Amino acid sequence: MKRIFDQFWRLMALCLSGPGAKFGLVLFAIVVALDLGGVYATIRIVEWTGAFYGALEAMDVNESIRQVGIFGIIVALNSARHLTGQWFRKHLEMRWRRSLTDGAIDIWMSNRAYWHLANGTRDQWGETGRGPRGVHIDNPDQRVAEDCRIFLQLLLSEALDMIGRVVGLFSYLILLWSLASFPLSLEFIGLPIEIPNYMIWAAFLYVALSSVLTHVLGYPLKGIVIEQQRREANFRFALSRLRGSFDEVALSDGEKAERAIFANRFDAIIGNWRKLVNRELILGCFTYPFNHSVLRIPLFVALPAYLAGNVAFGGLMQLSTAFSSVVTSLSWFIFSYRDLAELVAASSRLDNFLEAAKRAGGTAGDIEHQPSPDGTLSIAGLVLTTPEGRDILGVAALEVQPGEAVWLHGASGLGKTSLFKALAGLWRHGVGQLKTPTSSRLFLPQKPYFPIGDIYAAIAYPGQVADFEPAALDAALEDVGLGDRRQAEFGRSDSKVANSHGMSGGELQRLALARLLLQRPQWALLDEPTSALDGESEAALFAMLRERLPETAFVIIAHRPPRGLGAVRSIDLNLADSGSEAGSPVLVTT
Repeated sequence: MKRIFDQFWRLMALCLSGPGAKFGLVLFAIVVALDLGGVYATIRIVEWTGAFYGALEAMDVNESIRQVGIFGIIVALNSARHLTGQWFRKHLEMRWRRSLTDGAIDIWMSNRAYWHLANGTRDQWGETGRGPRGVHIDNPDQRVAEDCRIFLQLLLSEALDMIGRVVGLFSYLILLWSLASFPLSLEFIGLPIEIPNYMIWAAFLYVALSSVLTHVLGYPLKGIVIEQQRREANFRFALSRLRGSFDEVALSDGEKAERAIFANRFDAIIGNWRKLVNRELILGCFTYPFNHSVLRIPLFVALPAYLAGNVAFGGLMQLSTAFSSVVTSLSWFIFSYRDLAELVAASSRLDNFLEAAKRAGGTAGDIEHQPSPDGTLSIAGLVLTTPEGRDILGVAALEVQPGEAVWLHGASGLGKTSLFKALAGLWRHGVGQLKTPTSSRLFLPQKPYFPIGDIYAAIAYPGQVADFEPAALDAALEDVGLGDRRQAEFGRSDSKVANSHGMSGGELQRLALARLLLQRPQWALLDEPTSALDGESEAALFAMLRERLPETAFVIIAHRPPRGLGAVRSIDLNLADSGSEAGSPVLVTT
């Protein structure tokens, strides 16, 4: 239980962070005040019930009609209160959801935690708690989007409901105590005992036994709900992955294989869904009769007092209403058990994800990163390993001067891309020292990323289009031969085809290289930047880049020597851990 409250507290701290936090608390106070107005309305209904049925019993026509009018006023005012409270509550929910979502994204993105979560081992960033360390953090997008929404939606709903019921309970108990002051005699079963205010004790005993039974029947729901959320997210991920690979699947005649994947993942949903439905059926076998009898049981409990002549008919109806109010207030746990299970599941998933992201973003590796005092890029005693600790690449010594062009090459699977990621500060697995220049750098990975937006956003990334002059944007596109592709867009969720921009692999690589012309970094680190281009096109592009960026240092990882850059230093990473070849490379002119 303490763990659940700790999770709630951490998540609520994010909700109450950021600008407008105090206003959010003011909104919450307004919502609570309006919600508590429902308690007063219920008390008025209890009083009205006694007056109305008393008038009916006395055959007082005028008073009966007057009570009907009073009932209409109570309903109208209570409806206005409820609708106003709902309006404020929805605004509060979205305000807190924004703060929670912003906070979750900040944690996920901070220190590139999103990357380390995806590339670490389960033992590093896995969930902890009652289960074993190393549970995979799946579907982070769902946790940010869906779990934040579910958590706040259910938290506000259940928290306000609980506050209203707790406050209302004391009011209803006082009312019931005053109405049910008579005792219950047990002489009818041969016991000379009288139970004072027996309706109070009957309410608590009835709800206590019902709550224990509800928890026993519904306890497994949390784990089943978590698993259902995970399987639903896995199915959506498979569908969205196909949407991003229409060309590849169609050209491979992969429809049957993809259909099998979808079927397997949907079968997994159905398998867990059956467990969920069965458990809800077991729980419902008790809660459904309870929900539909809770308003009638009070009448049966109060009936002995009426038959004994302790109360009149109007008093009987008033007692029944007051007892129902107490029982329903005490039964919050029973009525809300299914939603509470989903709330706890969502908070557990979200909190475990955020705690893992904090660990991933805050854990430093054994590779020592330092700024270079003389503006060079240097490596000393570097040994890269897999996340599990297996050695993959060693570089004893390497130094690259500003403005120099260097070609790093080696066998496939050697670890060239891991070295590229280590230079970017991403790959933490290994030992050694990296000194990197503090001047502007631009990394282009094997598969360039283009953000949602138009082609100008693609070449301005990671900057904004507004940071550059329109003429400079157009010139960069013209220089890489894409002047006629200005209408291309990327990341459209409503696209009917995956490759909505209509560009080939070579054109996408040209587009990525346009960023160099636009952003003019002093260091360009490129991983297979022209693998989709022919040699002649590559040479023309590199020659143009060297002409426009004469002061830029190029560090290129590729299987073939880059042509067009002029003097290029060739370094064979197959020999880089020997301590000599990387330090005294051969000069190659291409």
